[in-house]
Amino acid sequence: MKTLFLVVSLIAIQLSAAAQTCDRSCLHNTITNYLNAVITHNPGSLPLAANVRFTEDTVERRLGEGLWNTATRMRSYRQEVLDVRLGVAGVYTVVEEQGMPALLLARLKVSNRKISEIETVITRGQKKGLIFDVSALQNPSPEMIRMLDDGQLESREDVIEIAQLYPAGLKIGSFAMAKTPFAKNAYRIENGRLMAGLACTFAKGCNDIKGQRFPTLTEVKTRVEAVDEEMGIVWLRMDFAAGSVPDPNQSLIVWEMFKAYAGKIHAVEAFMKMTPRGTGSGWD
Repeated sequence: MKTLFLVVSLIAIQLSAAAQTCDRSCLHNTITNYLNAVITHNPGSLPLAANVRFTEDTVERRLGEGLWNTATRMRSYRQEVLDVRLGVAGVYTVVEEQGMPALLLARLKVSNRKISEIETVITRGQKKGLIFDVSALQNPSPEMIRMLDDGQLESREDVIEIAQLYPAGLKIGSFAMAKTPFAKNAYRIENGRLMAGLACTFAKGCNDIKGQRFPTLTEVKTRVEAVDEEMGIVWLRMDFAAGSVPDPNQSLIVWEMFKAYAGKIHAVEAFMKMTPRGTGSGWD
């Protein structure tokens, strides 16, 4: 009887844990519900933890403030990163405020199937984004949503290490010297615009993503936001710091998703915004 009781207890614990875990479908649906709640101005429709915390552009606010008051529509573009292990769901999308587009990224933390953290960044126009090409953002790129075979997938630790070779290159001013492992057809998109890759025509040399010249960003700071182990996507938040923009009092904050598999980076897609240097993220 004692053995049977232990078995039944273990099964009950496992079932309880499974009921509380938010799987990929749950995380995806949480994002959908969040975006719908924003445009209907109804935060109360969400499953919120008692201690839920919300920031917009690094500033802590009450749910229902800021974009919640001005958003009118979500456009079709939507790129997700779903980290089941950490219960984190991230999204890039385009929101409209009275017909005017803005770039929106959101990071949601889900615990026991309730949202405990909401971190959002909104970029309205080129003045704040440095680049702002929302017309190019219609649907997620085929590479980012490509399903991977088991043989292509890296371990969580390895895929993070691959992605971290990108900021390593920024710090020394050379992806070649950092041995950043780009695939032959790798590309980089920033705020909707193709800025590197074989098809890039934005500037001389931009078609060579590994050899492309850029400022040396010795003070760049990096935080791993999420890892979508099934899709091979690593999401990094980077503060490019000194030298990233012409104004020495500003810094470029870049949220980059890296599609990495089979030992190489195949795509880099970023949403970014200029903020006063030293602002912090609100979640440090």
